[in-house]
Amino acid sequence: MQHIVTEETDETLLLTLSVARIPFLDFNQKKKLLKNLDSPQSLVLQSIEDIYKLLQCQKVSKPYWNGADNLRMAKAEVYQCKRLGIKLLLYDDPLYPEALRQIADPPFLLFVRGNENLLGGPNVSVVGTRRLSTAGREAAKSFAYDAAVDGCNVVSGLAYGADACAHQGALDAFYDNPEGGESGRTIAVLPCAIDEVVPYTNKRLAAQILQSGGCLVSEYAPGTPTQKRNFVARNRIVAGMSEATVVIEAPNGSGALITADFALEEGRDVFFHEVAFGDAAESISQTVKNGLEKDFAAGRVSKYKLENCPERFLKAGAPVIKDYKDFCVALTEMPGMRSTGPEQGELFT
Repeated sequence: MQHIVTEETDETLLLTLSVARIPFLDFNQKKKLLKNLDSPQSLVLQSIEDIYKLLQCQKVSKPYWNGADNLRMAKAEVYQCKRLGIKLLLYDDPLYPEALRQIADPPFLLFVRGNENLLGGPNVSVVGTRRLSTAGREAAKSFAYDAAVDGCNVVSGLAYGADACAHQGALDAFYDNPEGGESGRTIAVLPCAIDEVVPYTNKRLAAQILQSGGCLVSEYAPGTPTQKRNFVARNRIVAGMSEATVVIEAPNGSGALITADFALEEGRDVFFHEVAFGDAAESISQTVKNGLEKDFAAGRVSKYKLENCPERFLKAGAPVIKDYKDFCVALTEMPGMRSTGPEQGELFT
């Protein structure tokens, strides 16, 4: 399907959004359902049994389905997309990022504000903890600044800490070169509806990203409530947007390490900045670990969360880099040259 823009017919938009917002179908099921329908009204007429029969699969749950309600909500989403100038990229759109399309669970539909032409790269994902040390803040900004100057787009999740610093570093590169030229921009992947910003305090940062020629991306339509699971789902998109992910700082259990896991599962490169192993980062990590140990003892967190740490990745061969220039060098090196452990792939064997 071609790039969906606001000038396209309501029927096309409505059908796409109506299918996209069905929560009990996975990516491949949505693809198949969309290909077998010719109008949003035809979806309204389908019962749960009809949908599963059309998909030739067994119903494994008791999902709620009301076709009329679904169409009503899709119409509201169409209105908001047109009002706010939100662009929609279906999985087969030429501007849908190829790197993201190749992951195991790609978004069926992307909502974009800003310059969607950035999504195809070149991109580098920069992630890290919200509890960033002073050295970590400087490292995130410096790495992103140099990446943007080199023409690479910086992808992150607009969260506090490392994400915000990475976005800011790329923005600083733009402000230092207001003509733009060949410099990269920054892409923020949201864990919320495309017409919102989470956390709210980063709303100004999001506005600067758009003003600088960057973009905001979400798999959630306007008006969609933010749920806790959205944050982990967002991490797979951050990892999937780039061929490499750089972790600035990440104590035990950090969401940044979940992003690193996603990246490795998709065969992408993962690097750790040397600041992650500095004294300040180690102090923060120990505090976080002490809290996780108490939570684990009380049954509030899993053993995996407690034990997932940067050292685990290093033992498996993840390279350590000191800055963007070193990162570029590391990309060309043979696996294992910067580690005494086995190659990265053994994390998932």
